[in-house]
Amino acid sequence: MGIESGFGSDFLKIGSLKAFADGSLGSSTAWFFKPYEQDKSTSGLPMEIVTNDSLRQWALEADRAGLQLSIHAIGDKANNYILNLFEEVVKVNPPRDRRFRIEHAQHVIKEDVKRFKELNVIASAQPYHAIDDGVWAHKRIGHDRLPTSYRFRDMISEGVNVCFGSDWTVAPLNPLLGIYAAVTRRTLDGKNPDGWIPDQKVTVTEAIRGYTINNAYAAFMEDRLGSIEVGKYADFTILDKNIFKIDPEEIKDTKVLYTIVDGKIIYKK
Repeated sequence: MGIESGFGSDFLKIGSLKAFADGSLGSSTAWFFKPYEQDKSTSGLPMEIVTNDSLRQWALEADRAGLQLSIHAIGDKANNYILNLFEEVVKVNPPRDRRFRIEHAQHVIKEDVKRFKELNVIASAQPYHAIDDGVWAHKRIGHDRLPTSYRFRDMISEGVNVCFGSDWTVAPLNPLLGIYAAVTRRTLDGKNPDGWIPDQKVTVTEAIRGYTINNAYAAFMEDRLGSIEVGKYADFTILDKNIFKIDPEEIKDTKVLYTIVDGKIIYKK
């Protein structure tokens, strides 16, 4: 039909093809290498399209047709499986600028962090989930596996393109809450004031990049969106606080005063 990634206009376009490799941590269906802490009889649930090999075939065909692949993977085994799949796609299909994405990239073993960079796989993550899951994740996977969770610092340090989103309606849409979560990692129960897995905190600048230029890159639009530069759309917001200078704890209470899209004011408080 001639439809490829980027089909449409800058304001409404077809992006990437979405698929699911596993379920979620809360339902104990995220796919792990080892069994769950609270139920040793299961290590999660790979989707049927994984077990019957349909996902592999579809991924190869969709990539060959010029479509971008964005695949949901939460458990460490699901992420490993998708990285292996992307590696196969690169070997089998002709070279091109693919920008694979793993949606969530929530639990990743140490050996696979580098593979995100090596395969140019974008980690499309949702910081707010870290301060939510951090309240109870140990009940699902135990304390020993917690360091695999939401490895924003490790990935950014490795040079991985980490883009941030909300997973709305599962989590709040407000990106300022996401920036707050990525920077502080303070769980919603207040029991981790210094941050849940604090060595994975990121800077305010890194978190903002995750919501702006990195997302533009993930959408093949970094030449038009994601930063305030000559030649790009004049898209920006004006906040009531300077989030680079305030206590990171205050970021969650910061309000938007103006939203400008393509140079036009579309919201004013």
